[in-house]
Amino acid sequence: MKIVIIGGVAGGMSAATRLRRLMEDAEIIIFEKGPFVSFANCGLPYYVSGEIANRDSLLVQTPESLKARFQLDVRPLHEVVAIEPDKKTVTVKHNGVETSETYDLLILSPGAKPFVPPIVGLQTATNVHSLRNVPDLDKIMQQITTDTKQAVVIGAGFIGLEMAENLKKRGLAVTIVEKAPHVLPPLDEEMAAFIQNELNREGILVKINDSAVEFKENGQKIVLESGEVISSDLTILSVGVQPETTLAKAAGLTLGLRGGIIVNERYQTSDPDIYAVGDAIVVKQQITDTDALIALASPANRQGRQVADVIAGLNRSNRGSIGTAIVRVFEQTAASTGLSERVAKQADLPVAVVHVSGKDHAGYYPGATDILLKLIFNPETGEIYGAQGIGQKGVDKRIDILATAIKGGLTIFDLPELELTYAPPFGSAKDPVNMLGYAAMNLAEGLSESIQWYQLKEEIAEGKKLLDVRNESELAQGTFPNATHIPLNELRDRLSELDPSQEWIVSCHSGLRSYVAERILKQHGFHVKNLDGAFALYRAVLPEELVYV
Repeated sequence: MKIVIIGGVAGGMSAATRLRRLMEDAEIIIFEKGPFVSFANCGLPYYVSGEIANRDSLLVQTPESLKARFQLDVRPLHEVVAIEPDKKTVTVKHNGVETSETYDLLILSPGAKPFVPPIVGLQTATNVHSLRNVPDLDKIMQQITTDTKQAVVIGAGFIGLEMAENLKKRGLAVTIVEKAPHVLPPLDEEMAAFIQNELNREGILVKINDSAVEFKENGQKIVLESGEVISSDLTILSVGVQPETTLAKAAGLTLGLRGGIIVNERYQTSDPDIYAVGDAIVVKQQITDTDALIALASPANRQGRQVADVIAGLNRSNRGSIGTAIVRVFEQTAASTGLSERVAKQADLPVAVVHVSGKDHAGYYPGATDILLKLIFNPETGEIYGAQGIGQKGVDKRIDILATAIKGGLTIFDLPELELTYAPPFGSAKDPVNMLGYAAMNLAEGLSESIQWYQLKEEIAEGKKLLDVRNESELAQGTFPNATHIPLNELRDRLSELDPSQEWIVSCHSGLRSYVAERILKQHGFHVKNLDGAFALYRAVLPEELVYV
């Protein structure tokens, strides 16, 4: 059997090497239009700062190494320019010469390409780049000289923030321009606020609710939608990607969401002898069972292996993806899995939310740092829709656990049952993931009622009053306007100071003490709701609404 693969890197090379392990006699040819068939594209931003010092470290495999170990015919700088499904041939361009190659089965792994917005002056801008591969990286590095002082990153998604961090570490002054209301649009606003605060602390200028509309002076000046003009010696376009499906469209294959390639659960396109994997295909969002484009390395690698299994006769199917991602931004880490609160509500799902603060390991052991976790779930069934995490350390562990829980069909009622490793340097006896389960169960079972940070103003306007149960010393961090203050440990003795006919919202620093206060008050006949995430969360997203003395 002769199998031709178009595109290497994650999906294509995973398919090729797995095919060889299963089908020793197959002829396997990989056409890659770029110079490198296997490279660490997720590592590219870290070479900009020098954190990855050796460029060769980014090159995972070479055609020679793949030939020696797997007997693969890898052909870099070979661009497939046409597919003729009826003839089962592809037209390949190399060094200006076109040739034809036959196939029995064809695997498409063309990946995604940067979305390039229609900005006036972009064609004449000489200092504007995207970053998707090693040649892109080389162009950026050539642009960075001793005269390069000011960099602008357009787009504050995962890659945009990685580039902003590494350009700053390179010594450049960095400005981020983001059209959305906050950085990291895949996260919910209050979680992204912690990352935006970190960017501000590191001296990066962040402009949200704004976008580039024109480049002037060969890209040295950028006109923003707001009318502001900013200077740039180097500009990185990072406003998202779109599936690279030019070949598939020309070949008559069925396309779907945003031009992505439609495949069945066996990765077959509308032509049963042509398969497709990776960033270019439409997948099922596993939680909502709706079409989605999820451009991430882990699903692409999995899909490449699975399509090889299918071709080799093993029983595999594409179950879909939930979208799990992580980014480091200086001293903070942000990670997410599944649906955000915003997306879950857009899908008309019954939604409840809980935030839990904890430590990455036992608080009494030196070096413990804060973690904030958010869980989005169905309050009726306990189904977990998604989770987000912010912190210096240990965020990856917790989001990975929650992603596994979603994939495994666990509910909020299972989270307290998870038995996770514990010793003081590594975790806590009650891990933040366990605590998420407990807090979510309290909501689902009616032991607690909560409001979110964005509901507080409206609740107060409707006549509810806020009770702050923090200690006196904590009030120096800021206070809620017109709040009543009674420290938690004094609450039982001072209940007479509170009007039981009044509806109350209770807050502390992170939400734990306010839950205890809620339980005390409810058992004394008060009508109470807990401010989820409490003062610390509110301060991160709406500091201007607080009073400081």
